[in-house]
Amino acid sequence: MNSVESINPFKVPRSEIDQRIANLQTAMQKTGMDAVFIVQHQDLYYFSGTAQNAVLYIPAEAAPTLFVRKYMPRAEVESAIARKIEINSVRNLPGLISDIYGGTAKQIGFELDVMPVNEFRFYRKILGPEKCADASLLILNTRMVKSRWEIAQMKKTTRLSAAVFNYIRTVIQPGISEIEFSGIYEAYARKHGHAAGLRVRDYRSEIYNWHVLSGESGGMVGLLDAPASGMGTSPAFPCGASGKLLAAGEPIMIDLGIVINGYHSDETRMFAIGDMPKPAEDACRAVVDIHNSVLEAVKPGVSVDELFEVSVSRAHQLGYADQYLGPPGYKVKFIGHGVGVELVEPPFVAKGRKDVLTPGMTIALEPKMVFEKQFSAGIESMFVVTETGAEMLSEVPTDIFIC
Repeated sequence: MNSVESINPFKVPRSEIDQRIANLQTAMQKTGMDAVFIVQHQDLYYFSGTAQNAVLYIPAEAAPTLFVRKYMPRAEVESAIARKIEINSVRNLPGLISDIYGGTAKQIGFELDVMPVNEFRFYRKILGPEKCADASLLILNTRMVKSRWEIAQMKKTTRLSAAVFNYIRTVIQPGISEIEFSGIYEAYARKHGHAAGLRVRDYRSEIYNWHVLSGESGGMVGLLDAPASGMGTSPAFPCGASGKLLAAGEPIMIDLGIVINGYHSDETRMFAIGDMPKPAEDACRAVVDIHNSVLEAVKPGVSVDELFEVSVSRAHQLGYADQYLGPPGYKVKFIGHGVGVELVEPPFVAKGRKDVLTPGMTIALEPKMVFEKQFSAGIESMFVVTETGAEMLSEVPTDIFIC
């Protein structure tokens, strides 16, 4: 065992990598795409097992090659890709690919949903503009259904998430700021295995683990594509926990992300230091009701749009039409999202989306309400779609935690 393996012996199994590449190649063949370049870190990790500075070239009908700029000793240990070649410049890729495969592909796909324009222009220059296409949907659709191994990784994250929520119950107290308190429980999470680096695909998103919204902070709408953003620490970071002090008798919403071995969980629970006002308690119980109504509707073949409509209908029945998913004029149009090597990924459980539930999809369900300038009420739980319905991945109870 070398020094890399002794420090972190974890590896994505070769069987996983082989199956993922085979799945992508099948999709490529159906669409006529001859090859795909993988450069985005999470896609690279998913398809190769390493997130070193590298480019993964996947032809539609041949074995892939991992071209490594930095750092080959780690890539050799971490990646199950058989053919690895160290390179000094990506400018050499066309020649290397031609030597290995006897020519270059007619159409090569890229992650155009995230690749910077200047980088794409560079590839068009060295490959030829007629060769470059968008492979984003092929890649994301391949990642959408999880294997048993992937689900096992996410069960590790939800197990730690439950432990962190239980820890929060023992240390939450009035008089401490939201931002300071978030540091206390995140330190506990890191000590027990949380890798700290949450990943999202949208370059405009702010991703962090200090979404503590107490009382009126929870009623603050802002830049996030979420019902409530919180105050944040300054105009430069106007979301999440703030300097507001936690107080007894107010609803406190904590949204927690955990990542282990590159796989995420995303969960939210409500807390109160002492009893919260009855209107807040009623709202918290209502979102649990909505949450459970959606879970009952989960089954293979159901569209994500149907789940969204179930939630909205139940919110109206319970009398929370104005508050559900945000205040009037600022409502979001989703109640959940896929989770995997990114915290937020397809399928998006959203209005008008027609993705169909398939066994193996792992989803965070998050019905939330905003009482503007007063508080938020919400819950977020993880489940996997099975042949018969929804199997909970979350281990933390759906209770309101009265501390």
